Amino acid sequence: MMNLSGKRVLVTGAGGFIGSHLTELLVHEGAEVRAFCKYNGRGDLGKISQLPETVFRQLEIQSGDLQDPFVVDRAVEDRDIVFHLAALIGIPYSYLAPADYVATNITGTLNVLEACRRHQVTRVLQTSTSEVYGSAVEIPMNEKHRLHPQSPYAASKVASDSLALSYFRSFDTPVVVVRPFNTFGPRQSTRAVIPTIFRQLMDTGELKLGSLTPRRDFTYVTDTARGFIELAQCDSAIGETVNLGTGMSHSIEEIAGTCMKIAGKTSVIHCENKRIRPDKSEVDHLQADVSKVKQLCNWSANIDFETGLRLTFEDLKLAPPSLTSGYSI
Repeated sequence: MMNLSGKRVLVTGAGGFIGSHLTELLVHEGAEVRAFCKYNGRGDLGKISQLPETVFRQLEIQSGDLQDPFVVDRAVEDRDIVFHLAALIGIPYSYLAPADYVATNITGTLNVLEACRRHQVTRVLQTSTSEVYGSAVEIPMNEKHRLHPQSPYAASKVASDSLALSYFRSFDTPVVVVRPFNTFGPRQSTRAVIPTIFRQLMDTGELKLGSLTPRRDFTYVTDTARGFIELAQCDSAIGETVNLGTGMSHSIEEIAGTCMKIAGKTSVIHCENKRIRPDKSEVDHLQADVSKVKQLCNWSANIDFETGLRLTFEDLKLAPPSLTSGYSI
């Protein structure tokens, strides 16, 4: 087992939802954290700007773009561990701009892997997604489930995961592919379904959603972040793909009902066609088999779903609408 205290780590996508929580937890674990954030002319660092000042001031922040191999190389230089979370993640946008997803998620990952190989890092955590599985053929879904990407986003993640594993097999790069199922919690963009439901209930009291029948396995974000850290310390996870989830699933309709109970509001749900994925692209059911991660590092989710929803709602009540919209990487 690896002790993270004093370890020099890089988090790509530190300005994103999961990345910001992982960054915060790594600081608490005593790691020396370099936070890689996508450069923009506004100097916007994303979600890490919402971290407590005591955490934020301990970060070394580097801005850049994954597509620039020289910038990526400087970010990886002198790091012991690389948590690679940066990606374009919005499924609807991938229908409109698939080339952006290839450039960022595939070429960007190649740049990270090549820099990690060059600088001989001791661990590389490649972030996958349960979307690579497509609609479940069997429930729960273990890591040997077929890969059936149903969106350009999911296809780009299949490719980047495969690249990562090829570097392990070809060059002994110490890669772990971490495959989170749906993650939720504070700081998540309102593009995601749970903050969308709460935000609509708070702002208008009217719910406008897409399809209500898909089922997803939702993990609270601090549990997901802890899973990354546990796997970074697990030698037997090297070269493996590992699910992170709860092993349970909830339909969008069920989630909306629980959110209404928590918010103390009722609403008729309006299904809007513009929010529904194309027929062949809709993933009907995702539910993780988490036996592998339990066996490897004894990880399991600690926060139950309704408790996580309540914590998310309390956080959203404190945040102005401007901090719950937009995008993350």
